[in-house]
Amino acid sequence: MRSPRLAALELRRFGRGTLPRAALVALLVLPLLYGALYLWSFWDPYGRLDRIPVALVNEDEGATANGRRITAGDDITEGLRDSSAFDWREVSEEEARRGVEDGTYYLSLTVPADFSRRVASSSGDSPETGALRVRTNDANNYIVGQISRTVFGEVRRAASTKTSRSFLDQIFVSFSDIHGETVKAARGADKLNGGIGEAEKGSKDLAAGLKDARAGSGKLAKGLKDLHKGAGTLKDGSSKVADGTRLLAGKVNALNAEAGPFLKKNEKAIGATARFVADTAGQLREDLDALVEKAPAAAKEAREASGTLDTLHRERCEDADEPDPACPELKKAAEAVADASSVADDVSALVTGHRADLKTLDGQLATLEKQARALAGRAPHLSEDLDDAVSRVNKLNAGAGKVAAGAKKLDKGLATAETGARDLDKGVGRLKTGADDLSGGLFKLADGSEELAGGLHQGAGQIPDYDEAQRDERTKVMADPVRLVSRDLHKAPNYGTGFAPYFIPLSLWVGAMVAYMLIAPMNRRALAAGASAWRIALAGWLPVAAIGVVQTVALMAVLHWGLGLRMARTAGTVGFLFLVTACFAALVQWLNARFGAAGRILVLALLMLQLTSAGGTYPVQTSPDFFNALHPFLPMTHVVEALRRLISGGGLGPVWTACAVLAAFTAGALALTALSARRRQVWTLDRLHPELSL
Repeated sequence: MRSPRLAALELRRFGRGTLPRAALVALLVLPLLYGALYLWSFWDPYGRLDRIPVALVNEDEGATANGRRITAGDDITEGLRDSSAFDWREVSEEEARRGVEDGTYYLSLTVPADFSRRVASSSGDSPETGALRVRTNDANNYIVGQISRTVFGEVRRAASTKTSRSFLDQIFVSFSDIHGETVKAARGADKLNGGIGEAEKGSKDLAAGLKDARAGSGKLAKGLKDLHKGAGTLKDGSSKVADGTRLLAGKVNALNAEAGPFLKKNEKAIGATARFVADTAGQLREDLDALVEKAPAAAKEAREASGTLDTLHRERCEDADEPDPACPELKKAAEAVADASSVADDVSALVTGHRADLKTLDGQLATLEKQARALAGRAPHLSEDLDDAVSRVNKLNAGAGKVAAGAKKLDKGLATAETGARDLDKGVGRLKTGADDLSGGLFKLADGSEELAGGLHQGAGQIPDYDEAQRDERTKVMADPVRLVSRDLHKAPNYGTGFAPYFIPLSLWVGAMVAYMLIAPMNRRALAAGASAWRIALAGWLPVAAIGVVQTVALMAVLHWGLGLRMARTAGTVGFLFLVTACFAALVQWLNARFGAAGRILVLALLMLQLTSAGGTYPVQTSPDFFNALHPFLPMTHVVEALRRLISGGGLGPVWTACAVLAAFTAGALALTALSARRRQVWTLDRLHPELSL
């Protein structure tokens, strides 16, 4: 018996009785439960976001910037109410918080009280970023949180664009002011250029003056060095003078202590004594004059008297025959006169031989007389004069001490001055070098200021001076300078169309899996009759493949006419799905034929591996490495890629690759099933008593 006939006999079994017919109908419509119902459930979720309740809290208090009232929060609220992104419900902050927590609202958007103030700060000195607060709760729904990030991103960009337009408008308004101020700056630069020229001339004069100052500072340093040396000598001398005056003051004070009371007590006696001394000195001068004048005559007279007495003595006493009784007295008189004559001669000789000394003595006596008379005149005031002298000496001592201290300070100051003069000389030298550099720099600055003036004049011509219409046009462009011009080469019109390539093969695999729960993977009659292994394999595959074709037609009819699935290549899609269901039937058949009851578990496991590695939802690159490694080797990967091109459009390269892969899997699975059939034709104890039966 041929394989098609065996397949027909297998299908004919379902026509016997009500339950087999119901089972066949359930088998045919089962892919609809996976394919059509799944796709229908989220065919266009983004088109129904306006049914999602979302809390909107507007606490913005507004602000004023440049004399204009800003209510950014009200603007955002009005824009959101007019949008269809969500079902916006204006509530208080507390109600929004409570609603997101208990699930009344999926999320909330809060415009803070200082939002407008922060937006307005962009035109001030301390700009701040306005922040919209979003509260989500993934315990309510994770996907809504993901969707909200996209929606709120658009809200943020729209608010930022509007704020940027206001800020940029102020910038363009300022261009006119900048233009005018730049013109003024250019004029000022012209004046600056002239002033720098004068400054350059002055810097040359300064350099010349500093050259002379350098010479003077050198002389000053040398002079201060000499002066410092002299100040050292002065310090030593003044110190000695201070020591002397201190000693003198001590003695004078001691003398005053002793003589002061005496002078005060004996002023009159001192005056009388001084007058007596003066009178005596005067009389002595007169006697001295008389002595000088009379001494020679007196000496002569004394000699004559001495001779007369000698003669008289000789005559009366020596030559007389009878001495005179008065001879002894006469002899004494003669001797006395002789002595007087000798003295008179000596005096005369003294006066004659010492006339110069006598003259000096006369002068000294005159001085003594003068000073004595002066002393007599000052005698009543001697104590006062002594006190005055003592006071003067003490003042002299104090002054000498100050002079010594001042000389010491002068010496120290001159040492500092000498060091400063040397530093000054070095500094003036550096100033001279700096003045030369300044002169050169001002020369360059003069050239630069000339270029600055020219550049400012040129820049003033290049700075725009916009009118209101031009500002509005440029502000609009600058606030949103980059527009996204997207071109979707093969756009899926909705969410369901995008996911159809993933759920269609899923439903067909499930259909094949359930079919082999009702239909034996290998015909028992053929096995018992010892039919060819290929005939047995085909006999078990053809019924499920035929059912798969009916399932495919039913599924695609519902998707196309029921849900509105639009396919770029309808015939190609349906034909390709016939190949898909044939391949899936062959794979499920082999797993059931080879592994028996355990094969059903393997069929489910293989389905899970294909779903997780096919890249039907997120790109497979976002999955762990394990699924990336499986991706190229499983048939559903190629099925999903091919259906995307057949449904949404695009190149057919992946479709032909998928056809080749599916054909290879189909042929390989049928060959393995045939091999399993040949093994099943040999009865063993395991077949008679299987370990697991489902």
